Amino acid sequence: MASRSRLLLSLVLYCLLATSYTNVTGDGDYLSKDIGVCYGFNGDNLPSPNALVTMLKRYGIGKLRIFEPNLPLQDALKGSDIDLVLGVKNQDIPTLASSLEASEQWVATNVLPYVNDIAIPYVSVGNEVVPGQFSDGIVPAMQNLQNVLLSHNLQGMRATTVVHMDVLTNTYPPSAATFSEASMPYMTAILQHLQDVGAPLLFNIYPYFVYASNPTDVRLDYAQFTATGPVISDGNLTYMNLFDAMVDSVFWAMEKIGVTDVDLVVSESGWPHDGNGEFTTVDLAGTYNKNYMNHVLSHVGTPKKPGAYIEGFIFSMVDEDLKPAGVEQNFGMFKPNLVPNFNIFA
Repeated sequence: MASRSRLLLSLVLYCLLATSYTNVTGDGDYLSKDIGVCYGFNGDNLPSPNALVTMLKRYGIGKLRIFEPNLPLQDALKGSDIDLVLGVKNQDIPTLASSLEASEQWVATNVLPYVNDIAIPYVSVGNEVVPGQFSDGIVPAMQNLQNVLLSHNLQGMRATTVVHMDVLTNTYPPSAATFSEASMPYMTAILQHLQDVGAPLLFNIYPYFVYASNPTDVRLDYAQFTATGPVISDGNLTYMNLFDAMVDSVFWAMEKIGVTDVDLVVSESGWPHDGNGEFTTVDLAGTYNKNYMNHVLSHVGTPKKPGAYIEGFIFSMVDEDLKPAGVEQNFGMFKPNLVPNFNIFA
């Protein structure tokens, strides 16, 4: 193809991206930094790191979240222009919390060899720990890791953590939400630390589980971003989708403990394509994930925070056959051989 024709094609594709909020490129020229995907390692038939990175670039996915270090994959990401959210395993939290030397070694092994070739905006200490057995160590581990990162002049990298909706109670309507009694002391300390260092809170939000647990009272179109008008009202705020209501319940709970300037990253959201009968079809999974992606890319924010910049990650990139049988094995956009289960990029 002549270079002029190639340039015209690239411009047309870019315009399509800007108007439709999808990231169809086919050639990796454009990598979206506003939507990412999660990638887990609980499978015995996962793609090679190089094949995964090639697929991410093919679909214009510019951010990847992993739940623990994986050096072969991190090596494959070098020079790819794909940002990485790097996780700390839950089991490693006590060691990192109790030892600055252990935190130094963790950073030396998993971060320093990559900082010149991969942007790592966040190191996430644990996944869905609060409330739980490792809760006491989250803030000390974040503090130790942040101090080590600063000692290496990595001011742009922030240590944070990932929590889920179980830290909240009274989430309907969103304005009634508070942190639960069990999670309150941990969330207060976590948010104070994040506020001090200018880091966001990473939060896993799944309308699927709310809908599947109560399909009588939760409308499918409300859970799937397909409602054509307001479904619930909360004071002077109205909600057309459950995702926004869940996000705003987090903001309300934070506000009630005096935290208004910590940003939110939706570190996981998705819909399984199988494992729970009529609630988990390929069509439902494709509809939710595409609408979720477009909602994040639209930058409309939420009713409580209109226009707020909220990053989002889709869970997940591929199915993981070593997870518990049922929906947990079926969240992938792709099969392990990277054949699509559904296509949200068309």
